[in-house]
Amino acid sequence: MAKTRRIGILTAGGDSPGLNAAIRGLGKAAIGQYGMEVIGFRDGFRGLIEDRSVPLHRRLSGILTVGGTVLGTSRDKPHRMLVDGQTVDMTGAVIATYEKHQLHALVCLGGGGTAKNALRLVKAGLNVITLPKTIDNDVVQTDTAFGFATALDIATEAIDRLHSTAHSHHRIIVVEIMGHRAGWLTLGAGLAGGADVILIPEIPYSVQSVADAIGRRVRAGSTFSIVAVAEGARSPEDAEAFRQAEARKRNASTKEEIAAAVAEIAGVEAAHANNTLRLAAQLEALTGLESRVTILGHVQRGGIPSAADRLLATRLGSAGADLIDSGVFGVMVAARGESTEPVALDQVAGRRKLVPVDHPWILAARHVRTSLGD
Repeated sequence: MAKTRRIGILTAGGDSPGLNAAIRGLGKAAIGQYGMEVIGFRDGFRGLIEDRSVPLHRRLSGILTVGGTVLGTSRDKPHRMLVDGQTVDMTGAVIATYEKHQLHALVCLGGGGTAKNALRLVKAGLNVITLPKTIDNDVVQTDTAFGFATALDIATEAIDRLHSTAHSHHRIIVVEIMGHRAGWLTLGAGLAGGADVILIPEIPYSVQSVADAIGRRVRAGSTFSIVAVAEGARSPEDAEAFRQAEARKRNASTKEEIAAAVAEIAGVEAAHANNTLRLAAQLEALTGLESRVTILGHVQRGGIPSAADRLLATRLGSAGADLIDSGVFGVMVAARGESTEPVALDQVAGRRKLVPVDHPWILAARHVRTSLGD
């Protein structure tokens, strides 16, 4: 008799709505359709390294609507694990666990960082595929990733609710939405929620330009404004400083140069900390309107996944099982319309999908006279 194929699953990076739906979709398809055995590894790559596994065949029911991940997650990188205060390459431990469990394949659920880690394991000789997960919608080569639709709903509802208090008290409400590098979530929620100003990382903003837009609203009879700002939205000066620091990191060739560039990036980001609070204070001073700040934080990626994310995660998970059965590895399962497509991990790792400045959402925002701060 043919030996039962065993696959491992882990979730890595930040938690995201739809992770459990993807685990369920992949697991049920692998077990029910192809007769595979499925085990999960707890807490991302750290659990894989430490061989903390759990059989999943009886744990897939009832998790479709559960937020977060039943497997737990971490941001650990196998090639740069912190062990007893030292950074150690633990790729060998990953291979040892993979071989101990006689895995036919490993499935990693995560975003761009997870794709980079997965690609390293592929180069080490393991059969690996990934499923795209992120609320930021910044994974390249896929129409979307599970987690984004739910986060978009949550952020939009928050803006909807803020309208009433902004209107009642004649205030500027500045709402901070997740997105350090990519503005998809802020742009989408700002458009859907009718924000008056939308500030995203891809378009550096001028505080004076934002204040002028609010002033025009006041002169037109509107005594309140909603400003949706991404975490990573910056002034032109801050954006240029960050761009130069990242360029130095990309071009660094020695450990010392890399360390210096990383420290420089950390310094730029530290200087950018509390930017939303500063923005609100600046707008209050320039407009004379009382300003208040709402930071949505982790509430955006918590709770029950939306129907759209459950459907997407189930489709991608099921397609992942199909690829494993067909012997297709070293790929991410990408969403393509209502279908899926395998994309080589080297086309995903180390890349980020940013908002093009001529994207239809940007054009729509400008057409409805939403200020983008430029």
